[in-house]
Amino acid sequence: MSSHAERYAAFRRRQGASSAAIEAFQALYGFEFDPFQIKACKALENGHGVLVAAPTGSGKTVVGEYAVHRALTEGTKCFYTTPIKALSNQKYNDLVKRYGNEQVGLLTGDNSVNGEAPVVVMTTEVLRNMLYESSSTLGGLAYVVMDEVHYLADRFRGAVWEEVIIHLPESVRMVALSATVSNAEEFGEWLQQVRGDTTVIVDEKRPVPLWQHVMVGKRLHDLFVDTEVESTGPDEDERGGGGRSKRKRERRRSQHERPREIKVGGQTLHINPFLSRAAEDDARTTQLADRRRHPQSRARGNIRPRTRFAPPSRPMIIEELDAEGLLPAIDFVFSRAGCDDAVRQCVASGLVLTTPEEADHIREYAESRCADIPRADLTVLGFESWLRALESGVAAHHAGMLPTFKEIVEHLFSQGLIRAVFATETLALGINMPARSVVIEKLDKWNGETHAMLTPGEYTQLTGRAGRRGIDVEGHAVVVWQAGTDPETIAGLAGTRTYPLNSSFQPSYNMAVNLVGQVGRQRSRNMLEASFAQFQADRAVVGLVKKLRKHEEALEGYAKAAECHLGDFMEYASLRRALSDRESMLAKNRSSRRREEALESLEMLRPGDIIRIPSGRYSGHAVVLDPGLKHDLPAPLVLTVDKQVKRINSSDFPIPVKASGRMRIPKSFSARSPRSRQDLASTLRNKLKEQGTEPTYDRGGGRGDQEDAEVVRLRARLREHPCHGCAEREDHARWAERYMRTEKDAEALRRRVAGRSHVISRTFDRVCGVLEDLDYLSGDEISDDGGRLAKIYSDLDLLVAECLRRGVWDDLNPEELAACAASLVYEARRNDDPYPRLPEGRVEETLDEMLRLWGDLNEVESRHRVSFLRRPDLGFVWTAHRWARGDRLDAILRGSDMTAGDFVRTAKMLVDMLGQISAASGDPALRSNARKATDLVRRGVVAYSSLN
Repeated sequence: MSSHAERYAAFRRRQGASSAAIEAFQALYGFEFDPFQIKACKALENGHGVLVAAPTGSGKTVVGEYAVHRALTEGTKCFYTTPIKALSNQKYNDLVKRYGNEQVGLLTGDNSVNGEAPVVVMTTEVLRNMLYESSSTLGGLAYVVMDEVHYLADRFRGAVWEEVIIHLPESVRMVALSATVSNAEEFGEWLQQVRGDTTVIVDEKRPVPLWQHVMVGKRLHDLFVDTEVESTGPDEDERGGGGRSKRKRERRRSQHERPREIKVGGQTLHINPFLSRAAEDDARTTQLADRRRHPQSRARGNIRPRTRFAPPSRPMIIEELDAEGLLPAIDFVFSRAGCDDAVRQCVASGLVLTTPEEADHIREYAESRCADIPRADLTVLGFESWLRALESGVAAHHAGMLPTFKEIVEHLFSQGLIRAVFATETLALGINMPARSVVIEKLDKWNGETHAMLTPGEYTQLTGRAGRRGIDVEGHAVVVWQAGTDPETIAGLAGTRTYPLNSSFQPSYNMAVNLVGQVGRQRSRNMLEASFAQFQADRAVVGLVKKLRKHEEALEGYAKAAECHLGDFMEYASLRRALSDRESMLAKNRSSRRREEALESLEMLRPGDIIRIPSGRYSGHAVVLDPGLKHDLPAPLVLTVDKQVKRINSSDFPIPVKASGRMRIPKSFSARSPRSRQDLASTLRNKLKEQGTEPTYDRGGGRGDQEDAEVVRLRARLREHPCHGCAEREDHARWAERYMRTEKDAEALRRRVAGRSHVISRTFDRVCGVLEDLDYLSGDEISDDGGRLAKIYSDLDLLVAECLRRGVWDDLNPEELAACAASLVYEARRNDDPYPRLPEGRVEETLDEMLRLWGDLNEVESRHRVSFLRRPDLGFVWTAHRWARGDRLDAILRGSDMTAGDFVRTAKMLVDMLGQISAASGDPALRSNARKATDLVRRGVVAYSSLN
């Protein structure tokens, strides 16, 4: 007799929802799969590709791991790609635990482990390079998992995802895993178009309900409240709207108040009245403070919001969350320095979130992970102070940290030993670090140019970390109340699902030579036309074409209404329009000529000239005190008959000015002295009485002007036209005018349609034009130099290829080569010193030559209307040179404003660039120097593997 569970499993198989293979795979996990996971696995089993769009933490990686499982079962291969190395390392470790070292490999820029294994985890760029190089490792490939596929919207690296999707062999089934995006169906349609049969599965339900809170002062308040007296806890809505947390806190709202409402997905949510009152109180406080300001300060505007509720300190935030049972938490601080400061504040306050046993375990683990790092380097990196914070259960997490330190934080947090992490927003996009709560300290962040408000998509990404599946009953998002906080704004962010996936794809020089070399130019154009970027552009064109069609239908009706029995009225209307345009142009020319004449006349003025200002606020007579010729445009300083000293300009003179007389200005005259102004104004009035008559001015354009020949000709043609004598001429003219306005709009739409059609292939043609000018391409043929360019994957790929071709680096030693190559990988996060220190001698001369070469390439790009090559950045050159020659880490970090993490990351990018130079160079000596330079850079903290 079979058990109830066995009978139920058999029933599900009969219903087609699952299968024996899926249930066997499910047995490897400790929980029952959700319907969307089973549906996706079933689609894979049926031979389809899959796109799964689901919230962070929902378990969509199960679908990717099923592809791994099937590949091992079938004896084929599966590549699991991720956007960042840390995520690749994490996934590699997870798969090794399940399937063993022999079955799983890893390929990233830092690590190459068992690359021919049946399952290989890699960064997306590695797979792209394999496809272009037709690597033998691709043999037997049956599945590719693209984790975090929404990265294709990244403007710096997103193109790589589309390149892989387009160029993967048709026989490979693709599993695309994405965060919840608002246009997942559109992305799925594109995948079906380029990859064939693809099942699109969208699951918007969070596995753990999310509650929204606002911390006002030291207390937490729910963002949304029930209108009912009794609360029943979280409902199905992930936004936490309308329910009450199972934590038993006092109800913080007045029963008699009517809360404000917001619509979310057809559901009405009610904003906590306490928060609305707090915002109103803050607005009154701000107004009162503004009234107390000095009048001049008020006139300048820039009112700084005030609040009665001082934002809590970081230790207070964590203590309140701890008291409410909401730890572990991630506190998002949009600043690396802010994250480090927050940790220092917590340690200084004496905050301890761990037991002595946990602290001992944390120390033991951190010391074992850092055992290979020399003690001197650990001292430079502030290891002991960092470790003391870890032992307290507090840590920072940002890109400026040493990779090993970040990984220790990630591991300890996932084990529940670290209870509070202060992180930048990059954590929301990367590795798997769920928490019970997420704190957002401010709703705006610096985007590199200005402080911009968070978008609903960004808010969703950040709060997606809240709630650990299988651990937490509910997740919590907490916004800290600041001066100027608006609860309706928070509600809008929390209640809006707008995270569209938009392509950032565009052809590059490396892409062009690789594609043309493999399939020829025309087929390459066709392949690029299949990009998601062009798919989205075509979608936009559909709407424009529909609008254009409406315009064209209207044009037909207007043309019919304008028909005249005496002749072609549209021809007559065109003559009227041509005459009107000609007269308008002539009027503008006359106005422009008069302005020029007025400027010239102002330049002729001298002190003591009596003039009349014909228009403006100061119209009337005045005397010139100073011609004002020191400005770009003449701006005379004058004294009016009303004793006012003002500076005038050409806007006060629609016609040229002429001096009607002169008077002497005393040397003792002072424009600041009221008595001086009164005396001189009195003298001016007496002088005007002596003149007796008003001066006359020639306004130009009088009847004596010769009439324009074209105007005369057009008027004659109008009078001669048969429709000129039509009794209904003006009615016809009104319809014709509508026709012409609509035709103008239609023509603008036609230009927009043409501009968006084939935009990717047009850019590809321009890229090929640049490459042909420089002899990298000739039709479908790739030159030897083009072959070298095909091996360079960098945003300065063409500059690297040109340096190789011209032998710019041939005379450099390894240290000098490392310094020069550093200019190709570094990009300052902010405005660095425009004149950074550089090594003297050959390095400085070579960098000058590289910059001249970049300028030449920039001119070639301008001719072909493209701009891909940024200027080489010299900010890391001196640092790289010192490191390559063997200087100590502490001396290098002291001599620059780089953090250890930034230094290590940039040095690893330099190692990768030197490897590409070695692989692409045709000169044995340069290849050897590049390898030696790689060894010089890959030492100390740079060499410590980030993989356990």
